[in-house]
Amino acid sequence: MNVSLACRLLGHCRQAFYQSKTDIEKEAERERRVLASVSAIRSEDPRIGGYKLWLMLVGMHGREHVPGRDCFFALLRRKGLMLPKPKPRHTTNSNHRYHKWKNLIKDFTPMEANRLWVADITYIALADGDVCYLHLITDAYSRKIVGWSLADTLRATASMQALQMAIDQAAAMRGSDTLSGLIHHSDRGVQYCCDAYVSMLKKHGIAISMTEDHKPTDNAIAERFNGILKAESVYPQKQLPTLEHARRLIPRFINFYNNARPHMSIGYKMPAVAHLEQGEQKKMWKKKIYRQKKDGDEKNDISLPNRTD
Repeated sequence: MNVSLACRLLGHCRQAFYQSKTDIEKEAERERRVLASVSAIRSEDPRIGGYKLWLMLVGMHGREHVPGRDCFFALLRRKGLMLPKPKPRHTTNSNHRYHKWKNLIKDFTPMEANRLWVADITYIALADGDVCYLHLITDAYSRKIVGWSLADTLRATASMQALQMAIDQAAAMRGSDTLSGLIHHSDRGVQYCCDAYVSMLKKHGIAISMTEDHKPTDNAIAERFNGILKAESVYPQKQLPTLEHARRLIPRFINFYNNARPHMSIGYKMPAVAHLEQGEQKKMWKKKIYRQKKDGDEKNDISLPNRTD
């Protein structure tokens, strides 16, 4: 069937047909140009999101040469280029059959090392989309990392490796494997509640304490190191390429943190130095005063900690 006959049957003129053909070809060429740019950008940053991509393309090609945001997202979906939604990462599973212990450290302030340990697990994203897990034990008095294990698993065996490292250093300091007077505090994760982990603690006379309110502030000391590690070591590198790379980086940072980095919560001393001391540690951060409006435009002072360990 020729073009003229087809146009008459469809009620369109020949000019409309050729214009439509031109528009389709222009749109196809625009898509090819956009997709080529997407490929070039993703070669530099494979995990960059769709909205940032769209903004970059508008800057590169001009708004008139780039589809609208929603059309651009539809194009990415059609070509299989939308990033998958990130998998939620949970390091704490407190839905288990094991006994959950009471919180023993409310209003408790240790006056020497190896009187209160706080345990936690944090995940570190890798460039291939996978993660590794850092199992940590921090001495609450000195802020020193006394036990740690980096693994590709959340299994209790990795947490027990960190615990054994902490026990070894404490036993060396005390000259005894019996660590009575020491409290181990953690969340209610299955790693810390399971029989094998609890048996290790009881074997060495370590009291067991756990959070009760499911708030990060209930284990603030452990959470603080997680933030420092990621902000000062991991995030500047965007994402660590492999687990092997993480196994080289993390020990170096922990060594630096323990032995060289001043810590505000212990008077700008290094954790390794404070670990050998006794008595109250002087906090160098001060409470910052905020102004809060109330009814009638009256202002009251609110004191909140202002700290950047």
